[in-house]
Amino acid sequence: MEVPPGSTILNAVRKLGIDIPALCFRDGCEPSTSCLVCVVRINNQERLVPSCATLAEDGMQIQSETEDIHQARRTALELLLSDHLGDCLGPCQTICPAGMNIPLMIRQIANGDFRDAIITVKRDIALPAVLGRICSAPCEKGCRRKEYDDAVAICLLKRYVADIDLADSNPYLPACKDETGKKVGIVGAGPAGLAAAYHLRQEGIACTIFDDHEKPGGMLQYAVPEEKLSRAVLAAEIALIEKLGVRFKLSTRIDRDTAWHDIRNEFDAVLIAIGEIKPDKTEIFQLETNQNGLKTDKKTNQTSLPNVFAAGSVVQPGKMAVRTVAAGKTAAASINRYLFGQPLISTPKPFSVHIGHLRDGEIEKFMTNASLNGRTDLEKDSPTGLSVEQAQREARRCLRCDCRKYETCKLRIYAEKYQARPNRYKQTRPLFERNIQHPDIIFEPGKCINCGLCVQIAAAAGEKVGLTFIGRGFDVRVRVPFNDSLKDALTQTAAQCAAACPTGALSLKDK
Repeated sequence: MEVPPGSTILNAVRKLGIDIPALCFRDGCEPSTSCLVCVVRINNQERLVPSCATLAEDGMQIQSETEDIHQARRTALELLLSDHLGDCLGPCQTICPAGMNIPLMIRQIANGDFRDAIITVKRDIALPAVLGRICSAPCEKGCRRKEYDDAVAICLLKRYVADIDLADSNPYLPACKDETGKKVGIVGAGPAGLAAAYHLRQEGIACTIFDDHEKPGGMLQYAVPEEKLSRAVLAAEIALIEKLGVRFKLSTRIDRDTAWHDIRNEFDAVLIAIGEIKPDKTEIFQLETNQNGLKTDKKTNQTSLPNVFAAGSVVQPGKMAVRTVAAGKTAAASINRYLFGQPLISTPKPFSVHIGHLRDGEIEKFMTNASLNGRTDLEKDSPTGLSVEQAQREARRCLRCDCRKYETCKLRIYAEKYQARPNRYKQTRPLFERNIQHPDIIFEPGKCINCGLCVQIAAAAGEKVGLTFIGRGFDVRVRVPFNDSLKDALTQTAAQCAAACPTGALSLKDK
């Protein structure tokens, strides 16, 4: 290819659509070559060079995607991660069996964006109003706020947005793709089967649920006491799933009213989600079993019959409804891959680094921008739920542990792409810091990779104080000179610096 004189290799190859990672480079700034994740090989030389600072020359032959170059980038990323102090995902989200974006839901509630909040919830949870009443709330066990006083009432907040959505004349329904012509039969109308149908319908896959009871819901319908779970709420949420196009064949027992082999022949795939099963009943399905129930691949939910999957308590007996709903979601993802000839792999967990246990004094740093109000709880089995004032007050207790730049953090994006291991190089971590003195931005020094982009931006704009590097060698850090305040350091360029920051070290405050 031809490029203008003075072009770097990085700029040149990006014009070809080749994505060479770069964290410390930005157009208009001098290259600092501090991150070393943009390395390439020139003319088969053994030495690798940073593409952001190497000028393109006539006749160059460049290698950018060999395994040893990828390994060099992976190592550079792992070294950066060894010094990275922060959580990509909030602890509450990582512990939630369904992986729901709890911090985002809480922020949306705090801001009064209730419609957006239920959209966030329903991205992962098929029955939020139900779970908001009966879930044992494992996510709250991971809430960092309980190290100060009490965990945020996550389950009640989920229930709040789900209830106001059900009461709306136009409750939220996720969009469904065009019909694919694929059909899935689901045996069991309990939480796992309902959740699987909910997610499969969004992929344009036709779903028919068979159940031997008169009403759908499984254990939710026939085992949970009415005072804990109103059947009207259960019916309303199931009605929304039915509105997506899910068909129900109730009062239908397999191998009495409908033969098992007929279902296997009628549908492209079948999911068994009938709850706990007695050993003498497993032979109906002609499947391999173990001491827990039907035997499946733990990562994909596939049974010994390729087009038959199983999920929920029929595989592993359990009492936690949220795990059963999550199992239905996971099974739906595997069935979708199977139907379209994709490799059956486990759903990859999103990349995240974690601070881990807090040290003395660190919880107070997290509390700097959170409400000091105590937890809002309801009377046991209260039929009313939170008021809007209570919900927003409770939401403001969140410590905002997750990264404010999760979607755009280049360190996370490239660490995930190159499968970097955050804990490969272990060292004693520094204390967590969070500087909120600036009216527009937050500075978390533990996430800074010392790329210097903010230093250059502030200097180019003529900031009187600006930012600088302080220290030597491995101890060098970006700081405000002479211990001045961040507010005085960035009077004009705060938003610009936050936008340029490749990690979440500098980020905009929530409005």
